[in-house]
Amino acid sequence: MTFIANFGLTDMPLYFAYKRTSTSETEFQGTFHAHQGVEILIVHEGKGTLIIDQRSYELQPGLVCVFQPYQLHHIQVELSENTPFIRTIIHYEPARYESFLDQWPALQGFFKHIHKGKLPAHIWHEAELAPLSFLLRDLDERLPGLSKDQYMEESSLFIVSFFRAFKQLWDKQHKGAAGKQELRKPHQAERILEWLEGHYKEPLRLELMSKDLHLSTYHLSHLFRECTGSSISDYLTAKRMQQAVLLLLSTDKAVSLIAEEVGVVSTSYFCKVFKDYFGLPPYRYRKQWRDRNLLEG
Repeated sequence: MTFIANFGLTDMPLYFAYKRTSTSETEFQGTFHAHQGVEILIVHEGKGTLIIDQRSYELQPGLVCVFQPYQLHHIQVELSENTPFIRTIIHYEPARYESFLDQWPALQGFFKHIHKGKLPAHIWHEAELAPLSFLLRDLDERLPGLSKDQYMEESSLFIVSFFRAFKQLWDKQHKGAAGKQELRKPHQAERILEWLEGHYKEPLRLELMSKDLHLSTYHLSHLFRECTGSSISDYLTAKRMQQAVLLLLSTDKAVSLIAEEVGVVSTSYFCKVFKDYFGLPPYRYRKQWRDRNLLEG
């Protein structure tokens, strides 16, 4: 069976599972599938076979796998109490984090290459995972106590830190690959996400998107929901709220100006949507965050 799996990356653009363990087929069933976003899989224990790009690889501890958006892959594992499948999963929507790396051009270039480039290898064996282990363990310990808004902040910081460490491992593993970077052909859903990233500050106009991407408005909406599990308008709202909370906490801009900057014309509507997402109106959210920081500082 082959299908596009939906992992709910619209509201929570980072899905993280640390040392997830499966010992029976009821806990893990391998299927050929593809999905939105990038998945980085780190194998800690396991026996079996992984198939990607019509090539098969032996599943073993220390395997690092990078699955690009909508790239078909399959994992078949031998499961028992004595041979568990233990893995860490970092699965994220790149369009939601790219702007956080603006201050570090080299790191941002690597981040883009991982999801847009023709990679020299999608799978390799990494003997030294220590540079990543602390970051993964730390996030796993922090996640249970985080509210939704704190999760957005922590996940963004994690992505920056993780890719800084991951780049060092990548550069060591793929010496000589720099300078030969080519772009792969993007999936149509990725083109829609990229278009939304460039136009989220404007009112949504499906006719303009249809013209720019050469797809009918019906096909745009149907394809996007099939590939992401979300409507275009819901994704756009989530993107705007993510950007709004960043501006709210990192600047002194008025709420009305922030609403305008993220593409919401009505300030009252912006406040309502923000409260639906984060539980507080924006001005109270900012005050609570600053008061908490003063106490902690």
